[in-house]
Amino acid sequence: MDTSNIPLALYVHLPWCERKCPYCDFNSHENFDPADQGTYIDALLLDLDQQLSWQAPRPLHSIFLGGGTPSLFSDKSIARLLDGIDRRWGIADSTEITMEANPGSAEAARFAGYREAGVNRLSLGIQSFDDRHLRSLGRVHDEGQARRAIALARANFARINLDVMHGLAGQTAAGALADLEEAIDQSEGHVSWYQLTIEPNTAFWSQPPKLPKEDILSDIQDAGEARFAASKLDQYEVSAWAAAGQQSVHNLNYWSFGDYLGIGAGAHGKITSPEGVVGRTRRSRLPRDYVAAVLANRAPLRENIDHSELPVEFMLNALRLRGGVPASLFESRTGLAIQHIAATREALISEGLLSDDPERIGTTAQGFRFLDDVVARFIPKRD
Repeated sequence: MDTSNIPLALYVHLPWCERKCPYCDFNSHENFDPADQGTYIDALLLDLDQQLSWQAPRPLHSIFLGGGTPSLFSDKSIARLLDGIDRRWGIADSTEITMEANPGSAEAARFAGYREAGVNRLSLGIQSFDDRHLRSLGRVHDEGQARRAIALARANFARINLDVMHGLAGQTAAGALADLEEAIDQSEGHVSWYQLTIEPNTAFWSQPPKLPKEDILSDIQDAGEARFAASKLDQYEVSAWAAAGQQSVHNLNYWSFGDYLGIGAGAHGKITSPEGVVGRTRRSRLPRDYVAAVLANRAPLRENIDHSELPVEFMLNALRLRGGVPASLFESRTGLAIQHIAATREALISEGLLSDDPERIGTTAQGFRFLDDVVARFIPKRD
């Protein structure tokens, strides 16, 4: 299988937070010690050396620094990390380099340094502009810090994303819309807007907050979609809206079933071998275990995706995109002929859930509303 046309990106996980949010199920850890930055970045670069040595060379598509809270790391540390990636892989001037950051004062003070280090897109975890909701979400910033961080981000970055949540405890449709209004007004062209969900292994799972009733959640969703429709931002993914040319290159690669290396504690990757085997990789979750594994030259754990599971894996990603993907991507990214999904595809088209455009794979408006049901139709039947 020719993998040269499958984009290969890089995800870097920086797993520490000042405080673990009660809704967060990501691999993040408290008690960050700035003295550990050098050792951790050494491990990241060694991890990259090892994984690149196991891959056929492909150009670097994009970089995403996620967490945790990457902005706990100093601008000098981020510069050293990106310089190391450049030396090993090569970063083009056009490469999108996104970094997640929180609006706390200490992090925001570093924004100019991150831009100087090479970061060219900042994703800010705002979540709300209402102090009451920020406190209930366990956020360490307040609404004033959120606005100041946005101003600093706009002063230093041509491209920013604002993360905003809705469906919060005690939130009304008017309150959710007020948060969204400000996010759209303050953004430079990209907003991620998503509903709070209660996930296992979180503090909220053990002590769940009282969330709005379904009719209020429905009102919030309808009002939000109407507000976006009146803006310059178009929905291109389930929870992302962007102006023309402002879509996240890195995330588009995920949803198009592209490949990506994952380095860092708990980092996941997805790699296609020259033999056409698609595999998921993951690293140890605890930072100390991760560093020890890398120093011992242990490869990430890899689980190959069975061919029977590839259609649902592909659809789980591609159908998140509002406009779908070229139909040709199914064969080039999975190694399976398009006929493999022909019967299911035709049935969904006849039901008005998939587009009847033979050149694309994507949902209709109705199918997008019932996306989970559409994707489930591609799950292989078991005897």
